[in-house]
Amino acid sequence: MNRILLVEDKDSLRRMIRRTLEGAKYTVDEATDGEEAVRKLGIARYHLVLTDLKLPKRDGFAVLKAAKEAFPQMPVIIMTAFGTIDLAVRAMKEGAYHFIAKPFDSDHLLLEIERAIAQFQLVVENLVLKEGLADKLGAPRIVGKSKKIQEVSTLIEKVAGSGATVLLLGESGTGKELFARGLHHKSPRRARSFVAINCPAIPDNLLEGELFGHERGAFTGAVGAKPGKFELADGGTLLLDEVSELSPSLQAKLLRVLQERTFERVGGTRTIEVDVRIVAASNIDLAKAVADRRFREDLYFRLNVFPIPIPPLRERLEDVPALVEHFIAKYAGRTRWQVRGISKDALQALMRYRWPGNVRELENFVERAIILATGDLLRPADFALGVGAPAPAGESRPRRSG
Repeated sequence: MNRILLVEDKDSLRRMIRRTLEGAKYTVDEATDGEEAVRKLGIARYHLVLTDLKLPKRDGFAVLKAAKEAFPQMPVIIMTAFGTIDLAVRAMKEGAYHFIAKPFDSDHLLLEIERAIAQFQLVVENLVLKEGLADKLGAPRIVGKSKKIQEVSTLIEKVAGSGATVLLLGESGTGKELFARGLHHKSPRRARSFVAINCPAIPDNLLEGELFGHERGAFTGAVGAKPGKFELADGGTLLLDEVSELSPSLQAKLLRVLQERTFERVGGTRTIEVDVRIVAASNIDLAKAVADRRFREDLYFRLNVFPIPIPPLRERLEDVPALVEHFIAKYAGRTRWQVRGISKDALQALMRYRWPGNVRELENFVERAIILATGDLLRPADFALGVGAPAPAGESRPRRSG
């Protein structure tokens, strides 16, 4: 539910606006003066700030500044009974979304709030996409009807409606992120962002800022404040992929976020509250990593609330035909050949392979075979050309000399 900070010192007007907002299904937090509003903006996350201009202690422009420092994209609507063109121009220059003169019509106010929040959500989604944290929107398709994949789907269905932390365990290439997306889209958080971060892909000295954001001047090159992945995922789901690769210091900071749901940006002192559902993924045995003292035991217990093992492809080879069909549909349109299927002998060869790279490896082979195809059916020769072609289970490829 969208959360609004309402800042108004007149009790009767504040109560009236609150009833209007709650009647439109918004969650409302109140502040009766500018100082209280600035303090709340330093602690909690809001989707919009609705503030009077003339306030005790600190005025609406101070509230606007605090809101933009907390989250630059957050919309702020300023209300005033002393509206002038100069004030409106100043408010817009300082980043206000809209300037409303009192008295105002409640329906007009609700319309402006709806538009502002819709724009805010679009901006956040664009930030997620721009930073490469998501490559598609919409519910992902889980391909496969094997018993093992159905068991995984059942577990996801059961846990999706809860807020429990989920730990996905499986080899590289098994589709852990796909299952995490499926979990998100089946949950009550589906309308919010799904944010994924590949922990080992980012240098350790930069990962803290990526996770928790940073303030202006926190380090060389930090010319402005930037929200981290936890803030972008507020109200939604955050996937920590290959969480075992976190350094000991970041493991400790992650543990605190899981326990308290609060953190500080790099270079900042404000404590920020977030409501994020954590899904962690690992391609190694975290219990063994704990025994080897490579992973914190207390963090492991926090993450291991609802573990879901993802089976490797070699344990569900009956899903290969459906996966091949899915990848042909995905990639065939990108080539000059209209590949419509796969021959029986080619499919049998794929069914005999052990797939050490799992579903990701199968997808790569199908895409390459489509590029190399000379007809409308994929044949064994299309998979055999080039280095790394599938070999039957139990067989090894001959080594190349030199």
